[in-house]
Amino acid sequence: MARQLDEQIAGRYPVGQRLRVLDVGMGQGTQALRLARAGHQVTGLEQDATMLSVAREALAAEPEGIRGRVRLIEGDGRETGVHFLPGSFDVVLCHGVLMYVQEPDALLAGLARMLAPGGLLSLLVRNADALAMRPGLHGDWAATLSAFDTTAYTNRLGLDVRADRLSTLTGTLAGIGAPLHAWYGVRVFTDTAADGAAVPADVETLLAAEERAGRTDPYRLVAALLHLCGVRG
Repeated sequence: MARQLDEQIAGRYPVGQRLRVLDVGMGQGTQALRLARAGHQVTGLEQDATMLSVAREALAAEPEGIRGRVRLIEGDGRETGVHFLPGSFDVVLCHGVLMYVQEPDALLAGLARMLAPGGLLSLLVRNADALAMRPGLHGDWAATLSAFDTTAYTNRLGLDVRADRLSTLTGTLAGIGAPLHAWYGVRVFTDTAADGAAVPADVETLLAAEERAGRTDPYRLVAALLHLCGVRG
């Protein structure tokens, strides 16, 4: 996904331009720190105090120049208007958040308002059109059959959450003024890998295969996750 995001940024902005990035639901700060290392000014918004603490520890281990490019804020992604003015950011990330929000339209509209004209909105969501893939590949046929007719699922943390359909989000993005510009599949071949599995020796070949599949039909249609990129009009 990082490669996909970098591709979209490179296609929209001149090389070397320092962008204003907002990472909503930043978790432990992986993407925020990666973009700060690339020279961008990053604001991370996270409501989970534990995750925010982990991100702060990770940030503290970075060189001073990178620490100076990152601001961390404890807050709810549905209340971006409380913290920031409209049009304050060139790039807004919302990765792995929508599955925890039962009615995501208001959240998405708020994120779009944070974008400057021409800004990039990057979403990572669970693919509701492929919910049957994981139980099917594990041979759980009862769960496979039930997954065809729902957007609800239980994630690896044991939490009951929801998935999104590409067609629905395409309509939503158009309605909030940040129409879909590009989309990718994520975890086409590797979704069934066990948590904590060892990194294979041929990891670069694996990543190349995943990246190719993530931009190629029909493979990307059955990816576990979807990476959608909208552009503010």
